[in-house]
Amino acid sequence: MFVIGLTGGIATGKSTVSSMLRDKGVSIVDADVIARKVVEPGSSGLRKIVNAFGNEILQPDGTLDRKKLGSVIFSDASKRQTLNGILHPAIRRQMLWEVVKFWLSGKPYCVLDVPLLIEGPLWKLVAKVAVVYCPEEVQLERLIQRDGSSREDASARLASQTPIEDKVKYADITIDNSGAREHLEAQVEAFVKEIGRAAGWTWVLTWLVPPLGIASAVCILSWRSLQRRFGSAPKGKLA
Repeated sequence: MFVIGLTGGIATGKSTVSSMLRDKGVSIVDADVIARKVVEPGSSGLRKIVNAFGNEILQPDGTLDRKKLGSVIFSDASKRQTLNGILHPAIRRQMLWEVVKFWLSGKPYCVLDVPLLIEGPLWKLVAKVAVVYCPEEVQLERLIQRDGSSREDASARLASQTPIEDKVKYADITIDNSGAREHLEAQVEAFVKEIGRAAGWTWVLTWLVPPLGIASAVCILSWRSLQRRFGSAPKGKLA
């Protein structure tokens, strides 16, 4: 199965692109949705969080109080590390299972929608990386308009994240969302055609003969590992 990682920065339009892809019938594995799923009441993830941080981080109905948990870990790096150690493995396992389910259903490809694709190890585990891009000044203006925040607050939020220009360095495909929606829609259409061509017909063989799929995955992981080791990252763009 051909797996593509989709990422971007705050207010670049990644969620819009993901929604457009879903409307076109593309199979999407959404990391944000999974992150909420793994801490639902009754989940092992929520039990581990309660064991680590106490019942105080629960709301009266037994659901996770994200705001309270955020205040607990905000200024404590060790507690953030503890939380990440609980959440990240659970999220990765669930994402893998979602990919497997798409593969079992005969899908030729799927897209992993992951905000922190580049910051974590997942970019090395996908066949291609797609980054939704717009210039930082456009990001800033959109963030101010979207959230009604001050320029100072919006600038601080941008500064706390990996610069979008740095993420683009890892992109096989860059989807430029600095213009009109019509331009974005045309690029998304081109993106779908590109990944369809990249998946080709060989996905049928990897589905019918699982060892071929495993061998293909090993080749992809090895190539990504070499890219990281020698400091090279692919670049591409849809215009």
